[in-house]
Amino acid sequence: MVGSSHEALHRIFQKDPALLTRALQHVLRIPFPEPRDFAAMNVDLTEIEPVERRVDTLLRAETDEGVYLLVVESQGQPDERKRGSWPYYLSYLHEKYRCEPVLIVITQSSATARWAAEPIHFGVRGCPSLTVRPFVLGPDNVPLIADEREAEQDVPLAVLSAMTHGRGRQAPAILESLSAALRTIDPDTAAVFVQFVDSCLADPQAQHMWRDLMTAMQYFWRHPLAEQVREEGREEGREEGRAQERAAAILRTLQWRQIDVPDDVRERILASADMDQLDTWLDRSYQVTDAWELFADGS
Repeated sequence: MVGSSHEALHRIFQKDPALLTRALQHVLRIPFPEPRDFAAMNVDLTEIEPVERRVDTLLRAETDEGVYLLVVESQGQPDERKRGSWPYYLSYLHEKYRCEPVLIVITQSSATARWAAEPIHFGVRGCPSLTVRPFVLGPDNVPLIADEREAEQDVPLAVLSAMTHGRGRQAPAILESLSAALRTIDPDTAAVFVQFVDSCLADPQAQHMWRDLMTAMQYFWRHPLAEQVREEGREEGREEGRAQERAAAILRTLQWRQIDVPDDVRERILASADMDQLDTWLDRSYQVTDAWELFADGS
């Protein structure tokens, strides 16, 4: 089971290495050649035993123009030590493998993205002996995918979008479109992506919303995260009952989407014990623009 947003951001590239090169080509507009094959490599770059150096993800990409090493680093916040270690990584890998290294930094923070994108210069000011220019993927350039059809066209990119943008007012549309797109791919892969997204949603409301959406996806319940959610659901069920929990999910979604909930609507939702009816209202809560639209057909 994926245990952190840091790990999840790397596991998605291990699951779909081509997502990295697509991001370089289409997001950053870098003319990276089309890879024929990928291979995962040892991330340990230690040369001398007391000095430990390790990259987050290291992939070998074979292309018609030669072999590239994709060095992927997750960065939660600025860290000036990386401005020394990143050039080391690239120089060491080039010397060891005689392949072209490419540094790609992934972040969920706009401020960190701006910091990471600054070129690293070593040598005389204005005439450096060595310059490193990281390629940065973050919330300011990763596309925000909130349309179901767009998500279906490139599900891994939609997953990366949710992991990067899954907060704020756009979260319901992003997560709902991804939920629909996951139904179009094989269940095992989809369930892995479900875990990636769950690990990256730091906002509790967004994570609740994601788990509410996932309860309807049967393959989700075959994976470790499902057992965790099931246990949480059992505990909540003992305290509030299944109907009360579903009603709370509806109200939580409407609140997250900043839709006003009149007292009459709230009371009607909380008073219902019909699980089929509550499920219908929950599905509608991701789309309606007025709380009364939950009951559009009289249900």
